[in-house]
Amino acid sequence: MTDDVPDNPVEVHAVESSGPGAAVRVAACTTPVHLADPAANADILLEVARTCAERSVSLVAFPELALTGYSIDDLFLQDVVLDAAEAAVERVVEASAHLPSVMVLGVPLRHAGRVYNTAVIIHRGKLLGVVPKVHLPNYREFYEHRYFASGNGTDGSVIRLGRHSVPFGPDLLFVAEDRPGLIVHVEICEDVWVPKQPSALGALAGATVLVNLSASNITVGKADTRRMLCQAQSARCTAAYLYTASGEGESTTDLAWDGQTSIYEDGVLLAETSRFEPGARLAVANVDVDRLNDARARSDIFAQCRTLHEAQVARFRRIGYGEQWGYVRRNGITC
Repeated sequence: MTDDVPDNPVEVHAVESSGPGAAVRVAACTTPVHLADPAANADILLEVARTCAERSVSLVAFPELALTGYSIDDLFLQDVVLDAAEAAVERVVEASAHLPSVMVLGVPLRHAGRVYNTAVIIHRGKLLGVVPKVHLPNYREFYEHRYFASGNGTDGSVIRLGRHSVPFGPDLLFVAEDRPGLIVHVEICEDVWVPKQPSALGALAGATVLVNLSASNITVGKADTRRMLCQAQSARCTAAYLYTASGEGESTTDLAWDGQTSIYEDGVLLAETSRFEPGARLAVANVDVDRLNDARARSDIFAQCRTLHEAQVARFRRIGYGEQWGYVRRNGITC
């Protein structure tokens, strides 16, 4: 496989903000989707990832089920689609060898006889881990239980994906060994709408950047509700919160999607893209993870919460990436 640019490169529109600090540059992206065509979607994601690399982005997040689209319904249970999705993941992994950014993107994957709605985390030619969605909506216009299994109870698991055997579960933290303080946790859509969010535990376990991949459809007033949820979660967790939702290409059923993306830091909006726009959209901002860690260190409440949930926090697995981690791996050092 190659990482050639598609014949028709995607036009990318970016909203950038320096933010209160300039430590880590992150991007929340929404991209046009070709339903049930993972190969075409992989090309788009890679083109946007290259644009992010040009902007010195350290972490780029794409929507829930970005490799297949969300609104394909029973096609999620077709092996031909799932096989193509796995092949597209491998293509992105191989092409990422030349890209500096961590990529977080949504894809349906088979594991232990079930299909999961997952986020794959990729960096420089390596598949770091796979995070399954825990809370599956099955009310009103949603019926995810029809297709997917919940990631609840998968802590400590390993998934085999092609040539890769990597950690699988909601208990994963991704630690930048070459940037102290940058620790990433990933959750998917509905996971932030529930009373006890996975990202809250991730933050207590040390995550400073919380990522939410979403395919949330739009209804009257819902954009403001999303803003409220993301702002509140970033403030509660003293963290950066990246939110990216599906947009162009999903609106082929009785629902509509607006492609809302945003980045918050400790309750402050750093960047947000326009909605209902064609093409790829990027919200790009610098987040100050050192300031976040300092604020946590000064908060006795944050420490109390960590102690109260110590048993759950202790179960998190930490997956390192970056140059220092590569040096450690190459030299057989254990830590």
